Parts: sequence; structure tokens; C-alpha cells
Amino acid sequence: MKISSIIKPNFHTINVNDTINQALDLMDKLNVNGMPVVDNKEKLVGMVVKADIYRFMVHPGHYVSCPVEWVMSKSVILAQPDEEIIAVSKRLRENDIIAMPVVEDERIVGVINIEDLLDYFLKVE
Repeated sequence: MKISSIIKPNFHTINVNDTINQALDLMDKLNVNGMPVVDNKEKLVGMVVKADIYRFMVHPGHYVSCPVEWVMSKSVILAQPDEEIIAVSKRLRENDIIAMPVVEDERIVGVINIEDLLDYFLKVE
């Protein structure tokens, strides 16, 4: 089965210039642990997750007013909509990440996360 069959069409991004506080507020509101980071032209430039923000905030002098760019991963692991669910699942696990953007023709078409995959595999059982 293809990953496109389980990605949710409603996903959110955060701008690279938004603050860490804005990212945390949005992730809490949406009940997600990570989201793609885009530039002003909506081009994917990174991925931010709560755990990275919390690790950053532990150090003195790091504030929630800092830009998302300071904590985001710039080397983003991607999925394509036509990939098999099992291949994407393995990639998440092998890279020890919780979510990844699904991209087609350099455009984000969704986000796949561990919770989505668990839900899928639990239904298959």
C-alpha cells in the first residue's frame, strides 16, 4: 500500500522566521510533535520537532523568542507519495525520527508521522 493512502491532506507548516514559542503553540494546538519549516516562498527548508526545541531551551540564554531556524533540522528526510508504507516506516525508524514531509515535485503534499503509521498497522492486525 502506498503512503499517499494514509497521509492526512490537512497539514500545517511553520515559517523559518517564526519564533520557537509560535512553533510550540501551534504544535500544541494541532496536537502534533513535528512540522515542516518553509521559507517565505513556501519552499521546504527544514523540519522542527518539540524534542529539539526542548533540548535547545535547556541551555541558558536560549529563549522562546529565538527563530525556528535555530532549532530546526536542515537535513530533511523525505517521503514520496508513491512509496510503500513499509519502506517509509523503515526510513523513519532507521533515522530515529518521528515525522517526515511527503513531497511531490518539490511541493509538500502531506506529513507522515509515527502515530499515523501505528494507526495503520493496528488496523491491519
